[in-house]
Amino acid sequence: MTFSTWLGLLAICCLGAMSPGPSLAMVVRHTLSGGRLHGVVCAWAHSIGIGIYALVTLMGLAVVLKASPMIFNAIAIIGALYLAWIGIQSLQSKGGMQQKLAAGKPSSLWEAARDGLAISLFNPKILLFFLALFSQFVLAAQTSVGQGLIVLTPLVIDGLWYTIIAFVLSHSAVLPKLREKSQLIDRLSGVVLILLAIRVIYSLV
Repeated sequence: MTFSTWLGLLAICCLGAMSPGPSLAMVVRHTLSGGRLHGVVCAWAHSIGIGIYALVTLMGLAVVLKASPMIFNAIAIIGALYLAWIGIQSLQSKGGMQQKLAAGKPSSLWEAARDGLAISLFNPKILLFFLALFSQFVLAAQTSVGQGLIVLTPLVIDGLWYTIIAFVLSHSAVLPKLREKSQLIDRLSGVVLILLAIRVIYSLV
């Protein structure tokens, strides 16, 4: 995998992690209700789920590519259309997060870890996202180093981003600013996802 290819993967993983959604709401809820450590535990449990999805997706796509390039291309096109669809959804988002970011009752560290892992593993949209995203990177992951980077990059970025959220939310003045910027993050993600979808389709034509 070239450095420029990895930078593309890194950028998409960053935007994917930053986009407001149920995962952010879960980390915020445990941070606000249980404290910084609860938020960090929830964050890295969530990232483990992301890593599992990344590994399973990469292995599956590699098998399909080897067995039938035509089916692989079909998956890539469907994935590109899905990326475009969620990109459009992001552009139309109004960034409403008042209810999503509500704090819950205090919980144990075990519950924070359980919820973090569950919110990633039981979210089928994450699997669809990886199927769409990895279809353009699997060709660049022919070595063990490349495969490791493809799996570890989303895992580490996800864990670091939500850890930052947990630390930042220790200051009560930050949460309103996070709410204010949610629409901007959504729209930036939307533009990048649409451009990525166009790139995937163009590479297959």
